[in-house]
Amino acid sequence: MAAYFRDRDGKLVAESVKDFTRKTVRQKFALFDDFLNRWSEAEQKQAIIRELEEQGLPLADLEEAVGSGYDPFDLICHVAYDEPPLTRKERAERVRTRNYFGRFGDKARKVMEALLDKYADQGIESIESPDTLKVVPFPQFGTPVEIVQAFGGRNQFQAAMRDLKKQLYVA
Repeated sequence: MAAYFRDRDGKLVAESVKDFTRKTVRQKFALFDDFLNRWSEAEQKQAIIRELEEQGLPLADLEEAVGSGYDPFDLICHVAYDEPPLTRKERAERVRTRNYFGRFGDKARKVMEALLDKYADQGIESIESPDTLKVVPFPQFGTPVEIVQAFGGRNQFQAAMRDLKKQLYVA
């Protein structure tokens, strides 16, 4: 079924959401590896999502066409490059089965597990938000400053966050 979208030039386009997505993504990232490298290198995954949405990529429509519970990464990879999608819950479970949290102290491990649960329920945007540590369930672990200190300081916390995001998207 055709739908109407505005391309990056504002021109009205009538085509399926999947075809439009495939074309839009491949104009920016011709190869899957191009997209994967950019996604992996991005400090904030939300920046890539915003960039694609500004080019007209209809993520909400795409989610409706493919199914809910998927990360934007999986929606894009599935439609644009025919990669099998994983749900956010499946991605989170893969991280858990690799015993990733064993290297953290008790409090830091609980925070990381809560971040992973938040990702599984709400997506990457929810853990990239600067206010993440201020909302439930994180106040039970202490103030944002106390939570960061459980990791050894700001640099170590930021490194742990980068690594968590990397672990979520490991092939």
